[in-house]
Amino acid sequence: MLTLDKIYHAAFVLKEVARRTDLIAAPRLREDCELYLKTENLQVTGSFKVRGAYYKISQLSAEERAKGVIACSAGNHAQGVALAATRMGLKSVVCMPDGAPIMKVESTKRLGAEVCLVKGTYDDAHDRAVELQKETGMTFIHPYDDEQVIAGQGSIGLEILDQLPDVEAVIVPVGGGGLIAGVAFAVKSLRPDVKVYGVQSAGAASMYKAFRDHTYETLDTVDTFADGIAVKTPGELTFELVEKYVDDVITVSEDETAAAILSLMENQKLVAEGAGAVSVAAALYGKLPIQGKKAVCLISGGNIDVNILSRVINRGLVMSGRKCNLMIALEDKPGQLTRVSEIISGCGANVVSVQYDLADTNMAITSCFLKLALETRDAAQIEEIKQALTDAGFKLVSERA
Repeated sequence: MLTLDKIYHAAFVLKEVARRTDLIAAPRLREDCELYLKTENLQVTGSFKVRGAYYKISQLSAEERAKGVIACSAGNHAQGVALAATRMGLKSVVCMPDGAPIMKVESTKRLGAEVCLVKGTYDDAHDRAVELQKETGMTFIHPYDDEQVIAGQGSIGLEILDQLPDVEAVIVPVGGGGLIAGVAFAVKSLRPDVKVYGVQSAGAASMYKAFRDHTYETLDTVDTFADGIAVKTPGELTFELVEKYVDDVITVSEDETAAAILSLMENQKLVAEGAGAVSVAAALYGKLPIQGKKAVCLISGGNIDVNILSRVINRGLVMSGRKCNLMIALEDKPGQLTRVSEIISGCGANVVSVQYDLADTNMAITSCFLKLALETRDAAQIEEIKQALTDAGFKLVSERA
């Protein structure tokens, strides 16, 4: 049974390995509330997962330690298990989906674990890990549905209350539910008045659906770049705790998550992975009632693949109105491009790409399509440019991000 004493004990054990991550003010992210960031992306493995993994492994018996440990993970739990097992002199095997970010796979190996790549999703990796556990007798370290793992994650809740005693709301990313279960239990046990909200990716909303339907259920598929929370089935224990201690669970889109990652980089100089940024996305896009409150967004991890990061930045620029593509139907005659450029320049935007399309069969022979890529300030400036072009007699055919 999960108790507050176990969470305090976990916090004591974790002093030897886990950082007490900073809680930093983020006034530039949102002005109508007092927003703070709990920076677990700056944890020793780049994620909160080391807390639960280390505490679980630290509590194993001598007989269990002799056989080693096995786990399944999309990457962050893998690194936590690898670090903990290596520090304690144990053998570790981690099953990971073959689509896991290369950086996470290589980091897990570097920390001392044997990695078994499994075709499919996290759930497929989980099934393979269970098979290997039965074959080898190694102890299975579940990434979220385990009382001691949850207790380890709950140590974050204790830190938040200590760092911001008058906190009014805590916003937590949700995958299988281990993080929010531990944080919510700790926070609500000590401060029942504090609101605890969970955030999932809309493409992997297993806990969201279970919370809404008040029944434990499994998704057919998941589709999100936030690989750390791409879970089809929430934990049974975590679902019970979420139902009891969490005030609400909501979802955010891929574009909202991408914009949150970009905002964290620009305004806070912090790198977050998709799973870590969903809490900030919820705050940025007004998904939760935190106006006028002291609210903490938990950034659960920062282990994002650089190839994904470049794509995310591009999507974030589009979502935040910093980048825009326009297509204009023009009469093909001298001076047209000059006039368009003058209008855009007059609105304060920058043209970074120009392309003429003369071959479209849907336009007149004497016409062309002008395709422009712009760097803009925000969505309002994009609308200003469109209006100015329209007022000047130009026809906007389409716009594509």
